[in-house]
Amino acid sequence: MKQNQNLLYAVLLSSPVLALLAWALQQLSGLAMPVDLLLAVSAMPAMLLLLRDVWRAIRQRDMGVDLLALLSIAGSLALQQPLTAAIIAAMTASGRWLDRYAAGRAEREMSGLLARAPRHANRLGEDGMLRVALDEVRVGDRLLVKAGETVPVDGRLLDAAALLDESTLSGEAKPVDHQAGALLRSGTLNAGAAFSMTATTTAAQSTFSGIIKLVAEASGARAPLTRMADRYALWFIPLALALGLAGLAWLLSQDPLRALAVLVVATPCPLVLAVPVAILSGISRCASRGVLVKGGAVLEALDRATLLFFDKTGTLTGGKARLVAIHPAATIAPAEVLRLAAALDQMSCNVIATAVLQAALEQGETKLPLPQQLEETPGAGLCGVLDGRRLALGSHAFVAGQINTMPDWASALQGRLDIEGASAVFVARDGVLLGVLEMSDQLRLETPRALRMLRRSGIRQISMLSGDRQDVAEAIGHGIGVDRIYAGLQPQDKLRHLQEAARHGVTIMVGDGVNDAPALSAAGVGVAMGGQGAAAAAESAGVVLLNDRLDRLAEVVMTAHRTMAIARQSVMAGMGLSLLAMLAAACGYLPPVAGAVLQEVIDLAVILNALRALTPHPALLQVRPLSADAAQQLKAEHARLHPLLQQLAALARGLPQLQYAQQLEELVRLDAMLTQQLLPHETMEEQHVYPAMAQLLGGEDPLAALSRSHQEIFKLSRKLAMQIAALPQPASQLEILELQRTLYSLDTVLQLHFAQEDELYQSMS
Repeated sequence: MKQNQNLLYAVLLSSPVLALLAWALQQLSGLAMPVDLLLAVSAMPAMLLLLRDVWRAIRQRDMGVDLLALLSIAGSLALQQPLTAAIIAAMTASGRWLDRYAAGRAEREMSGLLARAPRHANRLGEDGMLRVALDEVRVGDRLLVKAGETVPVDGRLLDAAALLDESTLSGEAKPVDHQAGALLRSGTLNAGAAFSMTATTTAAQSTFSGIIKLVAEASGARAPLTRMADRYALWFIPLALALGLAGLAWLLSQDPLRALAVLVVATPCPLVLAVPVAILSGISRCASRGVLVKGGAVLEALDRATLLFFDKTGTLTGGKARLVAIHPAATIAPAEVLRLAAALDQMSCNVIATAVLQAALEQGETKLPLPQQLEETPGAGLCGVLDGRRLALGSHAFVAGQINTMPDWASALQGRLDIEGASAVFVARDGVLLGVLEMSDQLRLETPRALRMLRRSGIRQISMLSGDRQDVAEAIGHGIGVDRIYAGLQPQDKLRHLQEAARHGVTIMVGDGVNDAPALSAAGVGVAMGGQGAAAAAESAGVVLLNDRLDRLAEVVMTAHRTMAIARQSVMAGMGLSLLAMLAAACGYLPPVAGAVLQEVIDLAVILNALRALTPHPALLQVRPLSADAAQQLKAEHARLHPLLQQLAALARGLPQLQYAQQLEELVRLDAMLTQQLLPHETMEEQHVYPAMAQLLGGEDPLAALSRSHQEIFKLSRKLAMQIAALPQPASQLEILELQRTLYSLDTVLQLHFAQEDELYQSMS
C-alpha cells in the first residue's frame, strides 16, 4: 500500500514536470513536438485525483481547498490551455507531496527510534555475563553496558562514571557525564567505556519504551493544520467563484479565458503548501529542543492557551527528596554526620535512604563502610553497628526511642520542618544524637525563570494543584508567585478544576504522575514530564518534555505563538496577493499562463516565509548560550563549596553551646575556609566569569545585582574575621550574639547568591 502511494505521488509530480521540460525544450529548439498533447495528458492524473477527493468531500459535506484546483485544470483543458493545466497540476502535486512528507515525518522518527531500541541485555551473575532477551530483565538485575551499546532499561550507575549520548531523548548533541549513583535512562547510547548498572525498571516500564509508544501515537496524527486551511477556504472559495464565474469577466469581455485566469490565480496553494510547512517546521523546532508535540492541532491549542495548571510534585519541584542542610550537634562535623547516615542507608532501598546516599556520593564519599547487625523498621528507621558502635537513623519518634534524651534544638527543628513540609532524618550513635539531615523536595532550578517566560508568552493565570496540606502548598506557591493554589486534592478534584477552567479559556495542564492522567486528558493541552514521569501521564498528554526541563515548556509556547503567527501571515499574504492577481485577471491584464507562473512565485514566497518557523523565537536569541563545559565547571564549583555553607549554618546555630576554646577553634577554621575557598571563588567569578557572561547577555551591566552580592559577601567575611580577631576570653553573650548575627547574615546572602547564580547558569546552558 505504501509503495503504491509513493508511486502515485511520483507520477503526479513527475508527469507535469517532464511535460513542462519538453515544452521548454520545444520552445528553445523549435523542433516539431506534440507538446500540447503531452501537457494535457500530464495534467490528467492530478485532475482525476482531485476529482476523487472533491467527490468524497461533497458526499461528506466537507468542502475543502481542492475544488478550485480541479476547476482550474478542467477549465484549462476545456479551453485548450494545456500549458496552464500542466503548471497547475505541478503545483497541486508538489502540495500533495509536502502533505505526504508531513504525514510521514512521525513515521520516520519512529523508525529511527526503533533502530536504536535495544533487544538484548548483558546480565551479570555469579557465573559471569549472560546475554538475555530484554523482556527477561528484572528490577535489581546487575547489567553491563558495553561501549557503543544502548542502555537497555532504566537503572542506577554502579561504576564511578559513565559517558552517555542522550540525543535521542533530549536533543543534546554532546555526550553527558554521569557519576556513581546517577539514574540512567533507557535509549541513551554508551559513548565511553563499558559500565555496570542496576536495573530499576523492566523493559516495558522503561523511559525508552514509553517514548516509542508516544511517537507511535504521534505518527497517526493528521497532516498539520488542515482544519485551519479549510476554515479559510469556507469564505475563499465562494469569493473566488464569484470573481471567476459571476464577476462579469466573461460576460463583459465575451472571453472565457478571463474567467479561467481568475480561477488559475485563485488556486489556494498558500493554504495547501505554506501552512503545513510552517506547522511542520514548528514541530521540528520543538523536537530539536527535546520536546515531542503530537501534531499541529496541539500546536494550535498552545497558541490560544491562557490558563496554566501545574501539579506541584515532579513538575514545579523535582519530585524526590534531596539533602537541603545538615544540622550537627556541637561535637561533630556535618560531613561526618552525612557519612555515618549514608553508611547505614546504603543497606536500605527506601526513597529517603537513596537521597541520603546520593548526597554522600556527590560530596565524595565513594567508599562507605558496611554496617553489621542491621535492623530496619519500615517507615520509621533502621539501626546497625559500625566500628563497634551502635547507630540509629530515622524519624524523630524512632530515634527518640533509641537515645537517652532528645535535645530541645532538635525537637524545635522538627517543628519548623513540619511547618515547611520538609522531612528530617535523625542520626544517633550510642544513645546520643549526632545531628539531623534536612530533606526536602526542592523547586526545580529552572522553575522561577520558566514561570516568568510563560507569563511573557501570554499566559494570564498560573494555578498550582497539589495533594499536600494547604500550608505546605502555600509555602511553595507563594514563593514562586503562582496566582491560585489548590491543596489537598485527589485526582478527581484536579479533573474538576480543569473542567471548570475550560469554560474560561484554553487550558494547559502539566503533570508527571499516574494520578495526573485524567487532568492531562481533560486539559486543552496536556504536558507530561516524560523524562522520568509515569507512562500513563505521558500517554495522556499532547506534549512530552523528554528532558524534564520546565523552561522548555515556555520555549514550546513561544514557538507555538511564532509558528501560528507565521502560518497566518503566510496564508493572509498569499491570499491577499492572489486576490490582487484575481482582480487583474478579471480585468484582462493577466492571461492564464502568466497567472499560473505568478501563482508559483506567490507560492514560493509564502513557503520561504513559512520556513522561518524552523528558526528560534527572537526572544530566545537574545542570550547566547554558555558552553556545556563552562556551565558544568561552575556547577561543580558550587557543589564543592556546599559543605562550607552547611558548616557556616551549623556553627551559627551551635556557637552558644561551645566552650571558649572550641568557639575560637571552630571560628578560626571557618575563617580559613572562607579565605582559602570561598573568597577566591567569588573573586574568580567577579574578575573572569562575570565579564565573559556579560558579553553573552549584552546590555550595559547585566550582572550588576550579582556583583553587588559579591561586595556584600566580601564585606561580611571581613567583618567576621575582625570579630574573631577581637574576640575576648571569655566572650560575652552579646559578643556571641553579634557573631551569630554575622554568620547568619553571611549564610543568607550566600544561599541567595548561589541560588541566583545556579538559575542563571542553568538558563544559559
